Amino acid sequence: MPRKRMTGNIIDFHTHAFPDALAPRAMKALLAEAPGIKAYLDGTVADLLRSMDRAGIEKSVVCCIATKPEQFEPILRWCTAIRSDRLIPFPSVHPADPACLDGIQRIRAEGFQGVKLHPFYQDFFADEDRMLAFYEEVVRQDLLLVMHTGYDIAFPRIRRADPQKLLGIVETFPALKLVTTHLGAWQQWEEVRRHLLGRKIYMELSFALEELGPERSREIIQGHPEEYLLFGTDSPWTGQAETLTLLENLHLPEKKLQRILAVNALDLLGLT
Repeated sequence: MPRKRMTGNIIDFHTHAFPDALAPRAMKALLAEAPGIKAYLDGTVADLLRSMDRAGIEKSVVCCIATKPEQFEPILRWCTAIRSDRLIPFPSVHPADPACLDGIQRIRAEGFQGVKLHPFYQDFFADEDRMLAFYEEVVRQDLLLVMHTGYDIAFPRIRRADPQKLLGIVETFPALKLVTTHLGAWQQWEEVRRHLLGRKIYMELSFALEELGPERSREIIQGHPEEYLLFGTDSPWTGQAETLTLLENLHLPEKKLQRILAVNALDLLGLT
């Protein structure tokens, strides 16, 4: 029987939105890249906030992706404009930007808590040499790093951020607060089970419960430390209320569920 809908301090650690003038074009382009994917929202901040209200979600982390080095400044300005008690933007730095380390410093100086990377849209491999200074600077600036991990539905199945690469990164940078998306690595969950499960590596669960089904989802979540799991949806590409229902219907222990929905995110974001 489904658990009663929870509301209150629920934090969605993985959402996307775009400036109003850009949202229609961005959504059309992204949907064209990934046939079969449904858009639950129109890509605007206003629609995200309405979705949060419907689902009983208090705060959302808005993850930005700089697909070109020159997008750093406009993304930073937009993140500053939308930042609020409910929306927590994570700007993005392109690894090919010669000033990427300065960009990481700017993100910290402007008071943001984290940065977002996407190996496919930004054309890098998670463990390549040029990324080492990037990770080191993220640690130095005490920022969170949300990285797309696993395959991506819009790209060929190249191993840009697979579980073994991720394990090597966190072993090299033990102080790096890395949040892996899609329950460790999208569509590489057997490797997640072998290499990441049970380790002190953050996983948010967006776009995973739908594919894994309840039995496998519960097995992975129950096998991972409760303090290293986060609720995420990848909105607008999944529904926030729908993903929340999938999680609730796993009938996890109450303490673990509360950690996933809020406690861990509040700790990571320094909001406790």
